[in-house]
Amino acid sequence: MDLATIIGLSLSLILVVGGIVAGGEAAAFVNLPSMLITIGGTMGAVIMANPMDRIKKLGKITRIAFFSQTPDLVSLVQTIVSFAEKARREGLLALEADASELDDEFLAKSIQLVVDGTDPELVKAILDTEISVLEERHASNKGMFDTMGELFPAFGMLGTLIGLIAMLRNLDDPGSLGPGMAVALITTFYGSFMANIFALPTSAKLAARSSEETVVRELMVEGVLAIQAGENPRIVEEKLKVFLPPEQRKELEERHDNEKGGEE
Repeated sequence: MDLATIIGLSLSLILVVGGIVAGGEAAAFVNLPSMLITIGGTMGAVIMANPMDRIKKLGKITRIAFFSQTPDLVSLVQTIVSFAEKARREGLLALEADASELDDEFLAKSIQLVVDGTDPELVKAILDTEISVLEERHASNKGMFDTMGELFPAFGMLGTLIGLIAMLRNLDDPGSLGPGMAVALITTFYGSFMANIFALPTSAKLAARSSEETVVRELMVEGVLAIQAGENPRIVEEKLKVFLPPEQRKELEERHDNEKGGEE
């Protein structure tokens, strides 16, 4: 579970809804027709704007923003360096069994390409293409939430216009103008609320997750190509440490110190 997403969403809901309740007019913010226009209209337009295969994955894509974990780059570097040590000691073919046991399909495929004796330039070309396709797929998924972020306020404004038209038909009743205006503006509130609390933050989180996954893939490619080139495991580790932020480089060094302490 992504704690930042859960905490951020909960905090926004508590503060906004709490502010409404504290104002003493909570019931005035509940209006079913306005919800149908804003949320129903937006979802219909999103379905129209995207292929059905992508729409079917909407729930799965949303879960990525709420439940994905930040990748453990330190452990990944240690795994690849251990592969480099084994390849130097026993040869590239010795990695075939390790590749079959990996949970990450991209890394398993990368190792298998090397074990199969594929030309290094072809290995890099295949893996770079996979990363490009991954980025395009992630951009398309993020685009659905960008579209929602644009459409929620638009349908909110549409609902306001519908409400104003209905209100103007009753101008002969001055007492109904105030409540009618309030109901008309609720749709604008719903549109802004859904865009800024759900659609746009989810889009931003998907972009962050995509960036993290791309870095992981690029780290794997760098490591696998270094293994294929027969480079010293220490050099492989130094190459891969470039991908780590300072605090994770320190964590890697601490793990090395702990391993040395355990051996002594």
